[in-house]
Amino acid sequence: MTAGSATQVRSGSQAGMLRFIRYGFMPNRLGYCGPDRNNLLLQYGVEGAVDPELPPLLTQFLGPLPYLKAIAYGSGIDDIFDERVVEAYWIGNELLERVRAQELYEGLRERFRKQLSPRMMELVAGKIPSGARPHHSFHVFDVWRQAGRLEGNVLGTMDNCRISWGTVKSVDGGAVMVDRRPLIMLDGGLALGEGQPYAATRLLEGKSFVSELMPGDQVTMHWGWICERLNRQQLAHLERYTRMHMRLASQTL
Repeated sequence: MTAGSATQVRSGSQAGMLRFIRYGFMPNRLGYCGPDRNNLLLQYGVEGAVDPELPPLLTQFLGPLPYLKAIAYGSGIDDIFDERVVEAYWIGNELLERVRAQELYEGLRERFRKQLSPRMMELVAGKIPSGARPHHSFHVFDVWRQAGRLEGNVLGTMDNCRISWGTVKSVDGGAVMVDRRPLIMLDGGLALGEGQPYAATRLLEGKSFVSELMPGDQVTMHWGWICERLNRQQLAHLERYTRMHMRLASQTL
């Protein structure tokens, strides 16, 4: 299976592609990932409409591709934008446990061999036998941290790039105040701090992926953008895989 094989819109992949947009939209707008088609992505996400032009657009998000491929292959799913596959990468679910270490390793080598030196590749790939999964948190804390050669406030950049979660405290138009636990350094490793107010947004040009937010809603955020509401099980998966990859990353900070 290749990334370009997802050229037809399938009923099972429509929700997956729209969920992918929810999380990929803001880093795309900031110029970190994907094609220069942000207004079009916003239109797709707001309208909730999918057409045959969308899959080729999303396959230009090169960072997530090796992970989506590994997840789909491990579960015998022939569509990398199947909703279960997309959820596994951004949030986490049982599909992550079906991925073969060799599949993830080969995908990383193929995608990042030019960005990572052989020594760094082995350092990153060495996390796979220790339990690393093809989850966005692994990409942020280990792969992107090395491949992106982050400078300046590296901790703050990782905190913005990871998929974080929190409880909505107040909503004022597009401004959303969320009680959220920040990424911190503790005893030489990554940890989550105590909950604190975090200013997020859900509107751009008067458009939003999440409407009718209420205090008490549990939401996810990516680069300060409200992505979606999550249920209790989804939040548990997200926290589990985030903490697991924080521990792995802390071994080689």
